[in-house]
Amino acid sequence: MANELLKGETSMHTDSKVFRRQAIRICVAMMPVLAWLSGYSVAHAELRFAGIFSDHMVLQRERSIPVWGWADKGRVVTVQFAGQSVSAKVNDDGTWQAILKPLAASDESRKLVAACDSETVVVADAVVGDIWHASGQSNMAMNVQAVAKHFSKAEADMAAAELPTIRFRRIDESESAMPRKDIPIKAGWSVCSPNTVGGFSAAAFYFARKLQGELDVPIGIVDTSRGGTPIEPFIPRAPFNAHPTLLRELELGDQEDLLGIWKLPGGVRARDANWLPGRLFHSRLAPIIRFAARGAIWYQGESNCGDGEDPRDYRHKMRALITGWRTELGNDALPFYFVQLPGSGARAGWPYLREQQRLSLGLPHTGMAVTIDLFHEDIHPPNKFDVGERLARLALADEYGRKVPYSGPLFERVEIADGRAVVFFTHAESGLITAIKDGLAEPKEDRAISLTHFELADQAGTWHRADATIDGATVIVRNERLPRPAAVRYAYAINPQQCRLYNRDGLPAAPFCSHPELLKFEPDLPRE
Repeated sequence: MANELLKGETSMHTDSKVFRRQAIRICVAMMPVLAWLSGYSVAHAELRFAGIFSDHMVLQRERSIPVWGWADKGRVVTVQFAGQSVSAKVNDDGTWQAILKPLAASDESRKLVAACDSETVVVADAVVGDIWHASGQSNMAMNVQAVAKHFSKAEADMAAAELPTIRFRRIDESESAMPRKDIPIKAGWSVCSPNTVGGFSAAAFYFARKLQGELDVPIGIVDTSRGGTPIEPFIPRAPFNAHPTLLRELELGDQEDLLGIWKLPGGVRARDANWLPGRLFHSRLAPIIRFAARGAIWYQGESNCGDGEDPRDYRHKMRALITGWRTELGNDALPFYFVQLPGSGARAGWPYLREQQRLSLGLPHTGMAVTIDLFHEDIHPPNKFDVGERLARLALADEYGRKVPYSGPLFERVEIADGRAVVFFTHAESGLITAIKDGLAEPKEDRAISLTHFELADQAGTWHRADATIDGATVIVRNERLPRPAAVRYAYAINPQQCRLYNRDGLPAAPFCSHPELLKFEPDLPRE
């Protein structure tokens, strides 16, 4: 080709020297193309790990560990860690995956290495322990530094947070209409220290600190929470088929019809695309569904029951979230523990949603941390100490088999006869008490105070205040004007202050309604 350019005369250039210099420039510019045509590649796909694998990470113990990434197709990648060496061929789409055999917990700092021909990539300071997903909205995202503005205890906890076996990974990618294949490394994993802990989710930190102290294994938290979002964007697409409301939300979401979703009975007041079905699962969870994990904690609900929002069908959404995550993460028994909304900053729909949260407890290996006694004026109650520890109790008892009290009294059944309702509870074996919780202190029994917030419904479904007294492991509820009560409920109010019913283990009773079908809620939806 160069010789052709240098042949003879040209009508465009009378000066042969100028023409020759231009021809040489063309040849130089075409060298990469000529080399490619000759069969010599001058560029190739860089060997790399998926974005979740980075320095200071935690790998899940006692489970097979998928490790994956990208490289040139047809090549062979060898992964080495803790004495294991596993090779995998790169697929036609440039992806590779090697699976390490289960490992025992270890806080030893080791290297995770991937090698391919002359290339090597290294993840430094990897340890082996338990991975927990932490997700939801702003009350999960609220960090330790924010809590320290309200409680000096948090300041002291930050100063003492030299805890190198607790590590956090924040994932905050924007919404996506389609599942993404990877996440950027960005800041990667953070080792817990006085310098880093201020930015960690406070609820997740106190959860992790409790687990690490009890189990003595490294704990890794993957935080995918996003403030101001409902449950829908965190649910994978498939389980939206499980209920008519969810299916219609998905259809409207695919059309990006925000107003249609708001008008839908049981829908949600979607503000933008971050509120649409599946969008945050696609960007924050889908890229790491292969990443082995122990379980999940969840704190959300505020944006499904705020002003103009409809909390109806939330229990079906919770079931879709839990079953969807379990399917996508490949563990049908994945532990899933969540926080029931407190009274702080509550709106009209909060009592209804609390009941929906309680009703979603039917799935195995789920648990609910009750917070109705953690009073604060703000929608972001700063007491995340009790939240994290109550979540950790659930995990210790259910997932780790520890014999620790883990739940307050939960409604079991009611027997109505002779003008009174006798309420039976689970988790009341130690007995029921009235107690006062002052700030961060443990609840203290006080027999002089009376139970409040109990109501009875008449035969027409109208609710009336009632007197309540403890009788061993039951509560007897009466109203002299209601000789034939039809149902009983507890703490069904927007902000039911001074909820004083506990078991002797110091854990509060959950708000409940014996006959949820009697609860009526009419959201303030947009009109045509």
